[in-house]
Amino acid sequence: MPQDQQVFANQDQCFFFLASLRVWACSSVSKMINLFKIKGQKKEEAASAAGKAPVKKQSAGELRLHKDISELNLPKTTSISFPNGKDDLMNFEIIIRPDEGYYMGGTFIFTFQVSPSYPHEPPKVKCKTKVYHPNIDLEGNVCLNILREDWKPVLNINTVIYGLNLLFTQPNDEDPLNHEAAVVLRDNPKMFEANVKRAMAGGYVGQNYFPRCA
Repeated sequence: MPQDQQVFANQDQCFFFLASLRVWACSSVSKMINLFKIKGQKKEEAASAAGKAPVKKQSAGELRLHKDISELNLPKTTSISFPNGKDDLMNFEIIIRPDEGYYMGGTFIFTFQVSPSYPHEPPKVKCKTKVYHPNIDLEGNVCLNILREDWKPVLNINTVIYGLNLLFTQPNDEDPLNHEAAVVLRDNPKMFEANVKRAMAGGYVGQNYFPRCA
């Protein structure tokens, strides 16, 4: 065979080899993907047969919350707990023990419920501890601007916790939920202080009874 024909024959063989290799590679990748899918399905079936719920993907809100909690920089007056265990990050409690101001010596527990759409909407925060406070009503609703109109997705759980701490060191009579307490704070701070101490020790302020929290 002439040399130039031999070169063309070798080239044809080479192209055929490369084409075959490409088909084989694509086929192998496809088989591997299918194998992973089958393995995943079998794992889910096994979990279902064992009575276990299959592991679900975390939502964007859960991933962001996980990041926020891992980066928490809590004040010394504050701690966090997970009543449902650490598998349920979307529901937790913040415990605040103020070391200054009217509420010094008290223990106040707040529940946080975080939706999957976090941080595009703020966490729902309620005070479990019945407290005499101008910015927290007797049902535990909290008046904090960053939990309402001033919330932005760039804010985080740490921001909310610092805001709650600020409510105890600087209660605000201008944006109240408990209007009675706000009026007393504004007009007679000494009486307000006496009312707070009575409520924290466990007693009545007006018609309302407050369980001991100090």
